[in-house]
Amino acid sequence: MIGYIMAAGVVIGGIDKLLGNRWGYGKKMEEGFLLLGPTALSMVGIICLVPLFSYVLRVPSNMLYQFAGVDPGIFGGLFAIDMGGYQISAGLAKNTQIGAYAGIILSSTLGCTILFTIPVGLGMVEGEAYMGFLRGMMFGLITLPMALVLGGFCCGLNFEQILRQNIGIFILLGIILLGLLKCPKRIEKGFFAIACFMKIAGTVGLVAGAVYFLCGIKLLPLTAPIEEAMEVAASIGIAMLGSLPVAEFIRRRLEKLKRLRSWSGLDATGMAGLLVGTVSVIPVLAMLKDMNERSRVINAAFLVCAASTFGAHLGFAMGVEPAAVNPMIAAKIAGGISAVILAAAVMRRKGV
Repeated sequence: MIGYIMAAGVVIGGIDKLLGNRWGYGKKMEEGFLLLGPTALSMVGIICLVPLFSYVLRVPSNMLYQFAGVDPGIFGGLFAIDMGGYQISAGLAKNTQIGAYAGIILSSTLGCTILFTIPVGLGMVEGEAYMGFLRGMMFGLITLPMALVLGGFCCGLNFEQILRQNIGIFILLGIILLGLLKCPKRIEKGFFAIACFMKIAGTVGLVAGAVYFLCGIKLLPLTAPIEEAMEVAASIGIAMLGSLPVAEFIRRRLEKLKRLRSWSGLDATGMAGLLVGTVSVIPVLAMLKDMNERSRVINAAFLVCAASTFGAHLGFAMGVEPAAVNPMIAAKIAGGISAVILAAAVMRRKGV
């Protein structure tokens, strides 16, 4: 069903482009295609290094499996879904069901937040929007366990399996939340270090993959072919062709719901940010400075789970694990909406 909706967006965008971009959908389709470059640049090199990451993680993950019964595939969930998370989970998993859960559900929520949204947000968001971003992240992390449980049920896991596999994840979430509350500067430095490491690793992987493709010289052991990584990036780009026109159509419908804006306390930019966030994180981070405080907190909270649901994450999941697409969408949207409700309720009590 999702594929048909995306295909309809491509058709509408293509027709509008042929007619001179009369309604703006053709421009959105072009924007979706142009996102392929930045997307590929951020993920191709990391995917090339996935076999190396898997090799390094294999020993500690197997030790944890023997000690506590936690499937090694859960380690992949600490990486973003389109930055090696799925491949690491699938490669390490003892149980393919848990591997799919970690590689799609966990990595598209927690992994994406840890390795992308928070590090990039801390670098982009400035001034009065900074604290709103951090508060929103906290609300999103609080509701994240609910999304992980729902996603686990949708993937066919029982409650005991979900709890056992995520016990370490819940502890990690608690540590991050405590750090954001008590010592945000230290947490900030930690996430900056993660972002720096991933940038370096991505560049090294991209160079190694390109050199091997061009002249057959393997600079690093255990690297994946760059053409396989490019194929993953291309599948995301194809989905983006349709997702942006569809998102634009929905945004225009939401703009007419002034009563909903009045009830939620969101300004127009805040309403648009919630929709844009389901396609791409970067534009929302750039829009935070133009929102009121309530909108900033709510949008940041929404991003923790719902980021890129109908953008890069959808395109990736459709390409590698089609059966997990619906569970992923259910978990991400439910988690995002729960975070919005929690953030809105707390902000209302504070009179913001």
